[in-house]
Amino acid sequence: MAGVNAQAMRGHRDAPPAPAWDDGLMLVVAGLLGLGLVMVFSTTVSRAGGLGVFAHHGGHLAAGVVLMYLVSRLRAETWQRLGPWLVFASGLLLIAVLIDGVGMRINGSSRWLRLGALTLQPSELAKIALILYTAGYLTRHRERLTRFSSGILMVGMVVGIFAMLLLMEPDFGGAAVMVIAVAGMIFLGGVRFWHFLVCALTAVAGMVALVWLSPYRMARVTGFLDPFADPFNSGFQLVQALIALGRGEWFGVGLGASVQKLHYLPAASTDFVFAVLGEELGFVGVLAVIALFALFVWRAFELSRQAELIGQVFAARLAQGVGLLVGLQAMVNMGVNLGLLPTKGLTLPFMSYGGSSLLAVCVAVGLLLVVAREIRPSPGVRR
Repeated sequence: MAGVNAQAMRGHRDAPPAPAWDDGLMLVVAGLLGLGLVMVFSTTVSRAGGLGVFAHHGGHLAAGVVLMYLVSRLRAETWQRLGPWLVFASGLLLIAVLIDGVGMRINGSSRWLRLGALTLQPSELAKIALILYTAGYLTRHRERLTRFSSGILMVGMVVGIFAMLLLMEPDFGGAAVMVIAVAGMIFLGGVRFWHFLVCALTAVAGMVALVWLSPYRMARVTGFLDPFADPFNSGFQLVQALIALGRGEWFGVGLGASVQKLHYLPAASTDFVFAVLGEELGFVGVLAVIALFALFVWRAFELSRQAELIGQVFAARLAQGVGLLVGLQAMVNMGVNLGLLPTKGLTLPFMSYGGSSLLAVCVAVGLLLVVAREIRPSPGVRR
């Protein structure tokens, strides 16, 4: 019987992986992508060339779905091996955007690379690559994570380099989300609590210092605390977002009937698409989006729990990382729109207009589908 089981396991490893699917996860993702498609159309249709912008978003969405499928077809061990290489490649791209004549500078930030007719934001690739690398590292060194050098220092050095490169763009919000997501993975991976606490306090102190020593970041914080003190300058974006949300009341003014998107609210289809959704669909629509993101994070951690139970450590850490990354970015974006956090240039996953961000989050879903396949019982093998 043991020989039969071993032969079945070898045959399963040699066979192409079965298509990955998870009904609950895909329903949530379809809901978020569908809402995003509707809101991008609503926020762009009244602008000159709006239909072209919508078509551009739809094209990236179709490419993202294809990419999601292709990512899900690879095995977990393949992604574990690719992790360090992807980190190295994304690090080179982050350096490239800082080189004059190579990186594209828009609104004072150098975050994009021009690839022919396409643009790429390397920070979106870097987030996914770092999640893959950290999941692999925590799996390989799981017996030594209680040591400071093995548990925190090595990963911390890689994260620190990436965070520094993002801050040089500058992209404080992206750096903060990336650092917190990886820190959450390390904590859940089993490092010593006091090691984690010391590093967390050090990171918080560093972020506070970066805000304190940077006039424009300090202006954002002060504007966030009292946006109506300077409603036409530092508090302009938040004031317009709050007006949009206030107009929505319980059930909204109606799909497509937003006034704030008509050149009042900056970045209505990207950073502040959530505020426009609140204006058009009201408090009910806001709650629906929050519930969908909560379900996404819950499903990611449920997949992680199931993978942990059957000894699939890499899959478990990967699911945790994806859940933390997507959940944190969504929380920060919605917090900014609701006036709970200072303004940051972060998109709302699945829903904001964009190319790199939409493709990256589709890759993240593909990785969760890989985890969903890993936790299935193998044909002919009892678990």
